[in-house]
Amino acid sequence: MRGSTPGRLTGAAAAAALLAGAALGTAVPASASGVPSGAADGVRLTSASAHRAHPAPRHRALRVATYNLSLNRATAGELVADLSTGDDAQAATVAEVIQHADPDVVLLNEFDYSAGADPYAAADLFRQNYLEVPQGTGEPVEYPYAFVAPVNTGVPSGFDLNNDGTVGGGDDALGFGLFPGQYGMLVLSKYPIQHRAVRTFQHFRWQDMPGALLPDDPATPAPADWYSAEELAVLPLSSKSHWDVPVRVGRETVHVLAAHPTPPSFDGAEDRNGLRNHDEIRFWADYVRGGRQARYLYDDAGRRGGLRPGSSFVVAGDYNADPLDGDSVDAAIGQLLDHPRITDPGATSAGAAEAAALQAGANLTHRGDAALDTADFADTTPGNLRVDYVLPSRDLRVRGAGVFWPVAADPLSRLTGVFPFPSSDHRLTWTDVTL
Repeated sequence: MRGSTPGRLTGAAAAAALLAGAALGTAVPASASGVPSGAADGVRLTSASAHRAHPAPRHRALRVATYNLSLNRATAGELVADLSTGDDAQAATVAEVIQHADPDVVLLNEFDYSAGADPYAAADLFRQNYLEVPQGTGEPVEYPYAFVAPVNTGVPSGFDLNNDGTVGGGDDALGFGLFPGQYGMLVLSKYPIQHRAVRTFQHFRWQDMPGALLPDDPATPAPADWYSAEELAVLPLSSKSHWDVPVRVGRETVHVLAAHPTPPSFDGAEDRNGLRNHDEIRFWADYVRGGRQARYLYDDAGRRGGLRPGSSFVVAGDYNADPLDGDSVDAAIGQLLDHPRITDPGATSAGAAEAAALQAGANLTHRGDAALDTADFADTTPGNLRVDYVLPSRDLRVRGAGVFWPVAADPLSRLTGVFPFPSSDHRLTWTDVTL
């Protein structure tokens, strides 16, 4: 299969994919090119997946992970070029982390979106050239199913959103980024993604959230006036996007709720990023509560409302908010951690606790448990924080949870390291659940 064009299926292979999907009790319609019909930015099957049925669930257990792997690049197309070589050192390192963790479903943050003719180009290359070949002491892992879609990062707004007197640049984009698609997202899965039921919320406007925490310009007496009415008319809530990606495991469906809210920093007294981060997190709190609380929500297809009652879900992503430390608005992530429909598994690692003690600095003043940290940030400020989460619905039984952060004496610590990191300043975080 290595010799085939990444992600492209012949007509026979596409038929085999249909049969595999039928055997699992879910339809997987596909065109001869391998892109499911009716899903312009839907699900891409790898060429390997077309020739075998997916294995049955392992004791109804599912490992869901999130990993901000920092595979973002400075220019459009650079990630595709790097992944095409098969010898990109950072890509090989983050792939080995994924191989050792071996999640069934993983959300990858800061994976640039391929905004050209083939939106799955980078995803296919990462799977074929890195995940599906052994890296270091890791073993190949295959993810036959993938989902990507456009994001707001780097999309020009046409306005002076940071109010510095000029229009243009990453800080005036709909979400911070130097080109459209930078810092994008990717979902990979060993189980079929129900692409016809995927919901994206890239274009939901911030001002359409009731009680939105819109920033205020401290230099004027008017309230909540940092953005003009014209700017609010185009400004989305999501700095990247919010995705509801249903994954079919046997006869059951788990909704992977993926997002990457903006960091609550890099602004001024108006705290425009901190407030946006809070409301990006609130989005899922309202979405999973459903009912009247979620009636105001609308997706990119115009469908209104939140998650159906009784649905199983896992909230995943880099939420850039620590429960006790850092710059986020008070209780921002508490909207999820304390939600009546959500379980906080409290994923920990020995490496995080060790790093906080060794690096000292701001870590010594933190109120939170260092063992819960998931990101190795500057020791001066803000210090290491818990910002990456995999939070299942309460109907899913938590069997375990963890953070891939080995202690320094562990040979695998070469994959995380210290600044400048060989992989990412974030750590892969996972939760195991029983359906």
